[in-house]
Amino acid sequence: MTQPTSAGRRPVRTCWAFLVAPLLMVAACTTSGGPASDAATATSGGPSDAATATSEQPSTGTATSERASTTSLPSTPGTTSVTTSSTVATGLEVPWAIAFLPDGTALATLRDRGEVVRLTGGQAGRSLGRVPGVTPGGEGGLLGLAVSPTFARDHHLFVYLTAAGDNRVLRVTLDGDRLTDSRAILTGIPKAGRHNGGRLAFGPDGYLYVTTGDAGETAHAQDRGSLGGKILRVTQEGRPAPGNPFGDSPVWTYGHRNVQGIAWAPDGRMYASEFGQDTWDELNLIQPGRNYGWPTVEGRAGRVGLVDPLVQWPTSEASPSGVAVAGGAVYLAALRGESLWRVPLQGNGVGRPERLLHGRYGRLRDVVLGPDHRLWLLTSNTFRGDPRPGDDHVLALPLSAVR
Repeated sequence: MTQPTSAGRRPVRTCWAFLVAPLLMVAACTTSGGPASDAATATSGGPSDAATATSEQPSTGTATSERASTTSLPSTPGTTSVTTSSTVATGLEVPWAIAFLPDGTALATLRDRGEVVRLTGGQAGRSLGRVPGVTPGGEGGLLGLAVSPTFARDHHLFVYLTAAGDNRVLRVTLDGDRLTDSRAILTGIPKAGRHNGGRLAFGPDGYLYVTTGDAGETAHAQDRGSLGGKILRVTQEGRPAPGNPFGDSPVWTYGHRNVQGIAWAPDGRMYASEFGQDTWDELNLIQPGRNYGWPTVEGRAGRVGLVDPLVQWPTSEASPSGVAVAGGAVYLAALRGESLWRVPLQGNGVGRPERLLHGRYGRLRDVVLGPDHRLWLLTSNTFRGDPRPGDDHVLALPLSAVR
């Protein structure tokens, strides 16, 4: 692997487009907390030029003006599949995350405005109010959003935000059409103008998973005493969840640069996207207690004690953010790559990635499997992109239409 030249930067070089690593099946969300073993071997695809990149690299591609058709959405999708493509919302200002209430209602966060909005068919969304304490700047602001597994009883939402002195997780109550009773449950996550992480999701075990970035200080990632450069696992009160691998610590995994996507397969395996620096972006299988290598390595290195990615991309082709698992594959929303990557799950490993929707909608920030069994995509062209009329959008596409 090419070593850093200065200030942790790597030179531009010709490299392989993909490395796919079959591996043994490991259940990611256990309560034992014991680290699992890493068994991975790489195979290579065709060559591609890896471009020098910065954090959340700006778009360099030219996108088309193709749009999904606009249709009305059912107010309560339930488990019924919808077979049409829809433009769910338009005119959103720097949206970051999508989540669903139990009745199928879609919510989204607006990063710079610090607002949570309720999405309605073809409109800009109805504000539920601003989250207190949001201090937007650079890549920071109101980021991740998760709905309590017991929402029907407690009406709780969880948000990840950049405050004046740190990144933090708040629990708020949705009272009808307004947010109330905000409470910080996890504080002290390092903040910066970049690498803030920010994805929230409840795992199959019912605990809240929180992704954080290194905040531009690479040493955070290897320091298990820091909350930066980690995936954290906590209770709804913000305490370390039972079975975490490092005792009374919220740390689930470490050695991350900037994770902005997590999702689980039906068998319990957990996957995460990872922003690289100049060479490789990653899709990782997440196993508790493991070290994912940053800043010691970027991409595959084959070093004992460090977990190699399942798949890696040149940073010019990905910059992956949100992740979803659907139809036997992992889907990654790519910002700089202006694509939706599909990685087939095959037995105990993964197949060759497919690049979908390339350039069609521009930069993609999030992808979520909706209760209507469609993939909901969130564009990110009003930040470091090339905005088109109506941007930014939320789109809902059946799996058969994602090509």
